[in-house]
Amino acid sequence: MNVFGVDIGGSGIKGAPVDLDRGDLAQERHKVLTPHPATPDAVADGVAEVIAHFGWTGPVGITFPGVVTGGITRTAANVDKGWVDTDAASLLGERIGGLPVTVLNDADAAGVAEMTFGAGRGRNGTVILLTFGTGIGSALFIDGRLVPNTELGHLELNGYDAETRASTKAKEDADLSWSHWARRVQKYLAHVEMLFSPELFIIGGGVSRKSEKFLPLIEGVRAEIVPAELQNNAGIVGAAMAASR
Repeated sequence: MNVFGVDIGGSGIKGAPVDLDRGDLAQERHKVLTPHPATPDAVADGVAEVIAHFGWTGPVGITFPGVVTGGITRTAANVDKGWVDTDAASLLGERIGGLPVTVLNDADAAGVAEMTFGAGRGRNGTVILLTFGTGIGSALFIDGRLVPNTELGHLELNGYDAETRASTKAKEDADLSWSHWARRVQKYLAHVEMLFSPELFIIGGGVSRKSEKFLPLIEGVRAEIVPAELQNNAGIVGAAMAASR
């Protein structure tokens, strides 16, 4: 069965039909740049453009980079503050012609996809997926069950919001070497490990495609650390899974 998934990120809005039997994209994804400022109306237009590209007319799952409860977006760290307390499900559903819409946190979507089809498949205990991109998203699982909206990228670390130091954007903005950035990621992982004692960290986001450049440099973390198998498509797959329920 195919269901459509859209992943709203700080830099891009990407989507595609997803084959839920295989846990993979049914067609090559289409991406548009996230507008700046990333206001609700402007982002909704981008989402509509991605869906229209495929002529899709069924249910749609849409991720959002922030806390989402009951279709309402509660935080907006890396998009316009106008998203705070917006009924995103109604706004986006109206913009795409009344199609059924499910909205959820982006890292939660990626985590559910990885736990079902990817690096977390069959793993019990405490598993944490972290997506590194414009910010740092997180998904926490206890024996396969999601604890939603954890937003661990906003933990305070050495007096800073952690994602401002250890996200992929922080690496690019400061032109950090892989080794320098890996040390920041290491400190962040050690802090998260101290709080939650996970058995497994899954590292997702676009940077997961280059995991060999930094994961071997991370030391002193007891948990197993692996790259996401679905890489940067995990959010799209997880969004489609949410819309199919």
